[in-house]
Order: sequence, then structure tokens, then C-alpha cells
Amino acid sequence: MICYFYSTIFILGTLIGSFINCLVWRLHKNESILGRSYCPKCRKQIYWYENIPILSYIFLKAKCSGCGKKISIQYPLVELITGILFALSFYLNLVNLGAIDLYGIVFSFDFEFLIRVIRDLFLISVMIIIFLYDLRWYLILDRITLPAIFLIFALNIFLGFDLKSLLLGVLVGGGFFLFQFLVSRGKWIGGGDIRLGALMGAMFSWPMILLALFLSYIIGSLVSVPLVIFGKKEWGSQIPFGVFLTSASVVVVFWGTEILRWYLSLIY
Repeated sequence: MICYFYSTIFILGTLIGSFINCLVWRLHKNESILGRSYCPKCRKQIYWYENIPILSYIFLKAKCSGCGKKISIQYPLVELITGILFALSFYLNLVNLGAIDLYGIVFSFDFEFLIRVIRDLFLISVMIIIFLYDLRWYLILDRITLPAIFLIFALNIFLGFDLKSLLLGVLVGGGFFLFQFLVSRGKWIGGGDIRLGALMGAMFSWPMILLALFLSYIIGSLVSVPLVIFGKKEWGSQIPFGVFLTSASVVVVFWGTEILRWYLSLIY
């Protein structure tokens, strides 16, 4: 039964990953998310059996069945990573609950546990969308971040988060980037980073938002410095910082408490 549940969560994640791939492209093209998928080159509609996460990429040999255009490796990678993150999130929520008894969780129907899992899976999905869009087009869309802020905030209120801590988290997360935006007149960061910072604050509240921001810059440095050293980027060149913010957010969702506990143990 345990394997069945984790397999189900993984498959759900791959399906969501497939949807995310489609959504990111249609957001960029300003198209409706309704309707069947199609090849961006020949416009051939993709049949359901050509749209099975991961497997279709293998069976089609990474090519469109209509025109032969190469299918980007992004598609199966996003599906696979989303599936893994979904399964990992479900597992870690069980661990944080203090019980690996999957049978007890399922048959007792712990509503709070269900809401917590839904919140985490939703945030992971949103962060993947932002990651992909910002990585490719250097833009963070308000129509993704703004609804997510309100929904995550509401779910955390339902889960018993302190209102003042949540509001302070939003103010610190958004205000941190707003200050940089005003000082640099928009040269250092974009307006989308402000809303993304607020979303992170709504998710992590105070003081965990500080850890999320700190990790963002650590990850950014670990990626950016080697790129500059090896000549892939120049100092001062534009880098999609939302990629690092979203990556740090996923890390904090999974291991934020453990990282903070480890850090404090080094000090005290």
C-alpha cells in the first residue's frame, strides 16, 4: 500500500509537471490554457498517447510525430522532477507529523495534514512555473505570484500560523526587494522579485523568511560565480534571480527547520 501511495503521488506530480510545461508556454504566448497541446512548429495537435509524461518522450524518440522537430529535454525533466518533489513532499510531511504510519493517516483522514500537503504541492508547482518562466524569459508574472500570495496566506491562517508573523514575513520578503528596487531604480532587480519575495513571506512567515532569503543568495553565488569565472557571464550582466529564490523556497519547504536548527547549534 505504501508503494501504491507514493507511486500515485509521483504520477500525479508528473501529470502536473506536464501541465506546467504547457502552461508556461501558453502564458508566454498569451494563449488560453484550454484546448489540446500542439507542436509549436507544425501546429499538429498532440494525441493523448503522445502526451504521457516521460514515457511519450521516450517512445517518440524526442521528436514530433508530425514534423520531426526535436522535443526539448525540458519536458521530461520537468515532469520527472515535479513527480519526485511531490513524492518527497508527501513523505516529509509524514515525517514532520511524527508518524510514518500511512495507514493511520489515510483511514483517520487527518484534514489538517491534507491541507498542509495541498499547500506544499501547490507552492512547489508555483515555484516551478516561476523558475521556468524566469529562466527562459527573465520575467516573473504577477498573474502567477499575486493569486498564490493570497491562497498561501489563507491556507497558513487555516493551519494556525500567527497572523502577525505572516504579515511581518510578507513585509520583510517584499520590502527587502522593494528597497533594492527603489535604491537601484529597477537596475538590480525587477518588480516581479518584490511580489515573489512577498509570496515567500506568506509561505514561511517571520523569522523563517530570513533563512529563505539568505539561502537564495547562497545558491545565487554558487551558480553565478562559476559562470563568471568560466566566461559564461560577465559581472553586472543580467541574471534571473527568481530562479534562485524559487530554488531556495523549495529547499526551505523541505528542510527549513532542520537547516535553522543546525545553524543555531553552531552558534550556541
